[in-house]
Amino acid sequence: MADFNLVVLYVADAQASSAFYQTLLGCPVAQSSPKFVVLPLGNGTMLGLWQRDAVVPPSASEAGSSEISWTAPDAEAVRATCEAWTTRGVRIAQPPTAMPFGHTFVALDPDGHRLRVLAPAAV
Repeated sequence: MADFNLVVLYVADAQASSAFYQTLLGCPVAQSSPKFVVLPLGNGTMLGLWQRDAVVPPSASEAGSSEISWTAPDAEAVRATCEAWTTRGVRIAQPPTAMPFGHTFVALDPDGHRLRVLAPAAV
């Protein structure tokens, strides 16, 4: 079996979402067409942004029913990332919070997809 390397989000506007993620993550576009854009997330993983009206077969799912998560080294990095994203105008659904599994916050992209940053609790 091949390695996992692509996460795809269905979005209202692939180009607008591409601009959002390029700014948020500071990464360039790896591949682009009018309704599908791919950006590198690191470690060989890519983020695909597929315009919802072009998805085949069509999807009836709503944004926000799952999330993409990034790890941070500690609670301070979680807070700093939240502050940086807030400064960029990103909507925050959950401010930095200590949870049983670690220190985390949740942001939302323009389509309502959940973006979690997490410093895992020590095991």
